[in-house]
Amino acid sequence: MPKCDKFGRIVKKCYIEPILMYGCEAWTISKQTQKKLEATEMWFLRRMLRISWTAKKTNDTVLEEAHTTRLLISKIRKRQATFFGHVMRREKLENLVTTGMLEGKRSRGKQREKLIEGLADWLKAGKSLEAIEATKDRKKWRTMIANAVKQGT
Repeated sequence: MPKCDKFGRIVKKCYIEPILMYGCEAWTISKQTQKKLEATEMWFLRRMLRISWTAKKTNDTVLEEAHTTRLLISKIRKRQATFFGHVMRREKLENLVTTGMLEGKRSRGKQREKLIEGLADWLKAGKSLEAIEATKDRKKWRTMIANAVKQGT
């Protein structure tokens, strides 16, 4: 039985995760952001298990002690995909903003990653156009999300 009791997990799930993931549907998750989120999740687990930051334990051993896996990124991606499907099924301004079909010029320099590109990579949909087309069929979209969550990417 790990030191991380049921109460600690409930507190993390009910109070910490909603605050941490507030507004995550609109985030573009870069590699740097993903590393920070994974580090935050591990910090929470180490605090719940009362493992000092000076203790030389790898993240894998901490996950084994807690009898869990890293779930935060997949939860965020699932929320993003669900919200994206909701927005894409409506023919409103949000749809245009999300797909980037607005008039005007883009700024100079390296362009930031779009939300749709990150989701297409996560869902392994190939191109972003395939992901947009998949959102029109709600059942197909839900199965794509469920398969991506099962794969744990």
